[in-house]
Amino acid sequence: MRSRLSLKHWVRLSLFALLFLLLLALAVWRGDILRAALDPKVPFQTYTPPAAPDYSQNEAWAMRDVRINGAKDASVFFLHSTTYDGGQEWNGPIGDQKADTYLHRVVLPNFAAPFAVAGSVSVPLYRQGSLYSRLTLREDAREARAFAYHDVEAAFNHWIARHPDGPIVLVGVEQGGELLARLLRDRVAPDAALKQRLAVAYMMDTMVPADAIKLPVCSRREQSGCLVAWSMVDEGATGVISRRQRRALFWDEKGRLVESGNRPIICVNQVSGSDNEQKTDPRLHLGAANATGLEWGVRPAFIDRAVTAQCREGFLRNTPLKSESFREQRAWTDRRKAKPYNLFYADTMADVLARLDAWHGKKATTFPPSPPSA
Repeated sequence: MRSRLSLKHWVRLSLFALLFLLLLALAVWRGDILRAALDPKVPFQTYTPPAAPDYSQNEAWAMRDVRINGAKDASVFFLHSTTYDGGQEWNGPIGDQKADTYLHRVVLPNFAAPFAVAGSVSVPLYRQGSLYSRLTLREDAREARAFAYHDVEAAFNHWIARHPDGPIVLVGVEQGGELLARLLRDRVAPDAALKQRLAVAYMMDTMVPADAIKLPVCSRREQSGCLVAWSMVDEGATGVISRRQRRALFWDEKGRLVESGNRPIICVNQVSGSDNEQKTDPRLHLGAANATGLEWGVRPAFIDRAVTAQCREGFLRNTPLKSESFREQRAWTDRRKAKPYNLFYADTMADVLARLDAWHGKKATTFPPSPPSA
């Protein structure tokens, strides 16, 4: 009897030990396991992408010329961040339910909504590079990310034809910002008419080389026709900076994503509207917001006078907010996407309105009204 109990005891101990080792392995390699599950496991060269969107149809747009009461006269073109995780696809299909839910619940309320004050907002859906394509530097992943640009250019061509005059505001977040950088370089900067209409371009949560786009970087808030870009990092999070620098890819002249070397990166402080390295006083901060889940047009509650920001070595260093609304309690995949809140929500609203006013002022100065007829 004693030997049987002893045998059962050792079997239980062995099972507990095995379970402990499995849990330990899961904790240590969890990221690698989840990342591997998102790998399409097919070369991009032999991959068949999802069907292309038709931008003449409303189904190809998350939003199309949506305007709130009191909005100004700009036309806003917004490129959303990564919302599709991956798995079987390198590029997300149009109409993926999970990706669309994340887009409408998290991305649009936090990052597109601040621009609604400027005018009508349009958000094309596009065959985005999957989240997995942004977690590896493999050539397949780079090609998937570059593939998405063709949809973005097609959407822009359709959109700009529908908006033949007036000021334009171009916005991209994370993957959308990366794609906007190429659109600005290839389509806007070489086109004198588009440059004249550009009030401002924002590349949020995006690393953009200072020499990549032949347009001026915004050096003050009362400036229009310029670029605003930043990659935000909590003050003291040095590990995040080194990871971003290792993974950073930029467009070359042939439309390929390549390593940058040590090129200077654009950083415009959203609190001051300037690209200088002066640290802003928290009293100047106009307001952070967690707008996740809010309906379009509903203004969120702001936490103001709370964030210090400083451009330093190409990154926007900010003091983190400790409020429960600004803590990241999300799934592993969601934590690798754009944040579910906006530390500079109200600051961005003020910034785009100031630059739109500056555009109108410059236009009035440059193009005086015709004299009255005799």
